[in-house]
Amino acid sequence: MTTFAGHGDGRLDPDLSAIMRERRQLTNLAYRLLGSLADAEDVVQETYARWYALSRQQQEAIRSPAAWLTTVAGRICLDLLGSARARRERYVGEWVPEPLPDRAEWGSASSGGATADPADRITLDESVNMAFLVVLDSMTPAERVAFVLHDVFRYSFAEVAEIVGRTPAACRQLASSARRRIRAAQAPATPAAQRAGVVRDFKQAWHAGDINALIGLLDPDATAIGDGGGLVGAAPHPVRGAERIARFLVERVGTQPGVAILERTVNGQPGLVVQLAGVTSAVLAFDIAGDRIRHIWSVLNPHKLRAWTADSPTSPEPAELDT
Repeated sequence: MTTFAGHGDGRLDPDLSAIMRERRQLTNLAYRLLGSLADAEDVVQETYARWYALSRQQQEAIRSPAAWLTTVAGRICLDLLGSARARRERYVGEWVPEPLPDRAEWGSASSGGATADPADRITLDESVNMAFLVVLDSMTPAERVAFVLHDVFRYSFAEVAEIVGRTPAACRQLASSARRRIRAAQAPATPAAQRAGVVRDFKQAWHAGDINALIGLLDPDATAIGDGGGLVGAAPHPVRGAERIARFLVERVGTQPGVAILERTVNGQPGLVVQLAGVTSAVLAFDIAGDRIRHIWSVLNPHKLRAWTADSPTSPEPAELDT
């Protein structure tokens, strides 16, 4: 698992430049904990607001501002995760984590084509692939926070305990339980080139409307989930089974005029982007074992596609795409 250094024991000068150097670390942490870039950005903003609400004397009394910022951000995320279940009950249809583009595409997708601040970019590694985030989302808030802080960011259980509000021993148990969930859901390792080849073949079969070829690329028990957030058409429940998924995709997307299906990196893994009339309407992430696709996650909610389009929130709604 990739480790992100930065919490350290060294004292940071509590001026703006030194404190803001922690922004990338905090954004990476909050995205992994919440699965939403928008929520992660809100957490980081709130964390900094609390820091600058302190007096200069209070700031100077903090031995490690970086550790303080992480503790505050972690607690905010924990509170948000605690209320997420109620929010999900109000969410229309299925909920899928917000997909992220490859770093090379991040700036070109931002408004006006301006290059995004590198501090705002998420480090793409195995801890942000969609399958991993989906498993994280199945955990209890305390499990998720303990696991991500310890196993991904390498904080000690003593540090995790301060954030979670439990004993180090309890946090160790939480992380252990989370690891079991990860192992149970993990597909056998598939080489990157092989995954890319499967996605490429899937794209070609989908674009050609070749149902039999799609079925051959899908695991017989595959599952497809679409997240429209009630804003665009999406299947209200998971579609299960290779043949049902293949027919569903071809009937709703594959033969539509003006559709472009593009190979893109989604959360660090081979994925697809569907565009209608040049506007990104869906981003698809895949879970692949060997030469078969086990899961497809399709995000259509335009609020979750901000990083994939230069359209502003006030632009016309993208053409509707059912998937």
